[in-house]
Amino acid sequence: MRLNTQNLPPSERSIVLVGLMGAGKTAIGKRLAAQLGLPFFDADQEIERAAGATIAEIFAKHGEAHFRAGEKRVIQRLLANGRIVLATGGGAFMDPETRAAVRERAISVWLHCPLPILVQRVHGRTHRPLLNAGDPAQILQRLSQERSPFYAQADIIVVGSEDPPHVTTSNVITALNDYIAPRRVSVQLSQSRYEVVIGSQLLTRAGALIAPVLPQPRCVIVTDETVASLHLATLQNSLTEVGVSHDAIVVPPGEASKSLRTWADLVDKLLAQKVDRHTTVIALGGGVVGDLAGFAAASTLRGLPFIQIPTTLLAQVDSSVGGKTGINSPHGKNLIGAFHQPIMVLADTSVLATLPPRERRSGYAEIVKAGLIADAAFYEWCEAHAPAMLDEDSHALAEAVERAVRFKAQVVGDDERETKTNNGRALLNLGHTFAHALEAETGYGQGLLHGEAVAVGLVLATHLSAALGHCPQEDTSRIAAHLRSAGLPTQIAQLPVERLLGHMKQDKKMRGGRLHFVLTRGIGQAFTSSDVPEEAVRATMLANGAV
Repeated sequence: MRLNTQNLPPSERSIVLVGLMGAGKTAIGKRLAAQLGLPFFDADQEIERAAGATIAEIFAKHGEAHFRAGEKRVIQRLLANGRIVLATGGGAFMDPETRAAVRERAISVWLHCPLPILVQRVHGRTHRPLLNAGDPAQILQRLSQERSPFYAQADIIVVGSEDPPHVTTSNVITALNDYIAPRRVSVQLSQSRYEVVIGSQLLTRAGALIAPVLPQPRCVIVTDETVASLHLATLQNSLTEVGVSHDAIVVPPGEASKSLRTWADLVDKLLAQKVDRHTTVIALGGGVVGDLAGFAAASTLRGLPFIQIPTTLLAQVDSSVGGKTGINSPHGKNLIGAFHQPIMVLADTSVLATLPPRERRSGYAEIVKAGLIADAAFYEWCEAHAPAMLDEDSHALAEAVERAVRFKAQVVGDDERETKTNNGRALLNLGHTFAHALEAETGYGQGLLHGEAVAVGLVLATHLSAALGHCPQEDTSRIAAHLRSAGLPTQIAQLPVERLLGHMKQDKKMRGGRLHFVLTRGIGQAFTSSDVPEEAVRATMLANGAV
């Protein structure tokens, strides 16, 4: 039987079996290797061969610590020499360096076998040093409690039973065929880096994905009432599975929660839960929750570790990446905040199915923006694939999120704190000077969703660019037609132009009393400019629906 490798990473990773003694790792591994046409190795046998002694003798002569060090070296050596099937000893996956090596080079499979079956299988095995110190059932129970949180970090979990080995082997192959490795994008900063993990059904495995980056196994989840009813229990169960203690703080949904009052209440609740500087805050929700929780994490105890689990398309491709956190002021949007980078972003595309279609379309505007700024080929991809993506085609959706995030990660890495006066991270504001004015005038989150305002802003920015002679006139109609086909607005809804201009003059991107705009020289060729006459801005808005 040949494994369907199209769902595996291009490197065709090894397959590593983990689990307690008696789970059948060697028996299953040999059958698996034979069916896949791969070499099989048993880590324990390789250790004995290298040491010229049995494991029991190594334990007796040198102790467990010496054995574990040798075990780690052997596993790393085996994984470095091509694609294999490897059965590991029961304690091997406990070592963080071993887990890291397996994550880098292999797909790990936990053979999760019920305790009574394990006890039955190991009965009479006197060559197992750890079983010789007392009652095997009690020892296995203790080992299961200690090791299961680490086994749960495996890529795949296959529940064992009393079925014969060939049945379990078939179940493993089925799971491997169904497995789609999450997409990973690295955000490289001046003094740190973090990963954005993108894929379907990640929330059920969130604990396993998060655990390796946590400073300590304790976190506080911040979410809103709507998201809590849909996804909080799934996240909590996944954290419990890997032994991470957790509390939850639930805030009201909507833009109104990005306020000083809600932020102060959230900080007070974090302090009341006796958090320390190694307690991680997890933001589970859309952009409002991410911005609010991120700012609370930045300001509590002068900075707590922070993880983003965005549940809207808009947050997955925009606000969750880059470390901008903050709340609104009566004077404008996001005027109070801090740069506070997450230690991980987990973007589960399957949770987007719970979003209303309007919310999905809103997020799409930020995806299109990435192509318009610096990737004409990606914009053309959007024109071709928008219907499938908005219809929840999982592959198209994951690819769109990955490409948009990869673009933003590069921009953020080059200009982490938006200090470049020309281009740099400021390019991400394409359409946003207009969008923020529209949001301020209609009431944040009341009249227009953020992505809807951005869609209108993209059309206006292109129109302004064309009016100033920077880009072809036909770009405006092309972009507007595409956004309309995706169900997004492209015109100002009869709003007063002077009030919109007033909002723009309170924008945080004002410098020296002059507005800074992101303009384009064509699709994929954005640039920043402060040389924009106010009259041209007014004329653009009047030509596109303002009064």
